[in-house]
Amino acid sequence: MKTVLEGIGRGVLWLFEGFGRFFELSVQTLRGLVRPPYQIADTAKQVVRVGVDSVPVVFLTALFTGGVLALQTFKGFQRFHAEGYIGSVVALSMLRELGPVLTGLMVTGRAGSAMAAELGSMRVTEQIDALVALATDPVQYLFVPRVLAAIVVTPMLVVLADATGILGGYLVAVQYLGANPVVYMNNTFQFLNMDDLTSGLIKSSVFGLLLSMIGCQSGYDTKGGAEGVGISTTAAVVLGSLAILIADFFLTKVLF
Repeated sequence: MKTVLEGIGRGVLWLFEGFGRFFELSVQTLRGLVRPPYQIADTAKQVVRVGVDSVPVVFLTALFTGGVLALQTFKGFQRFHAEGYIGSVVALSMLRELGPVLTGLMVTGRAGSAMAAELGSMRVTEQIDALVALATDPVQYLFVPRVLAAIVVTPMLVVLADATGILGGYLVAVQYLGANPVVYMNNTFQFLNMDDLTSGLIKSSVFGLLLSMIGCQSGYDTKGGAEGVGISTTAAVVLGSLAILIADFFLTKVLF
């Protein structure tokens, strides 16, 4: 019984320490956003790494997600002759939920893990200690460009995912299943409004903040050499994905 209680206590302490560390680094990062020097070149480089390099995986994920959603919806709606509303379901699902969440998860797996690996390698090779010795704020130098880039670029990737998902649904429903293209396109936009798009963009900005902060924090606090870098990279993906899914629930509750 004592061992069980000790394990629970260690888990609770680890959880609260992690939250405290996250908010501590978040405050330092926000302070670094408004304090010179401003790292425009480094931020632009991170925009390419987080955004441009993530376009192929986001494009393919959204395309096939829209196609699968149209295929499943068609089979279900066919039972009560409502195939004309496939476009509405695909569009609403992509804009409100699937576009932001899947994009966040893909970017976490690709860019969040890269951030953790990069900063973790810098930690174990004492490059971060060298920055401190040179009177450079490591959080401002390392965190700010990555976090800012993720916050700015993730909504752009979500817009791409939304459009690609709708295209994938159209290709499957019209070209493969034989749905009426005019009815499909009319119903795609009939029930949409600006709130559906803006809510997804708000979600994606929060997801960008979470995945970049968790990725940077995991790498920044790496311990244990090369093995520690692997552990930090795995933790960045797992914790980032969980944070996105949990935040999605509460954001959906607030925005809708």
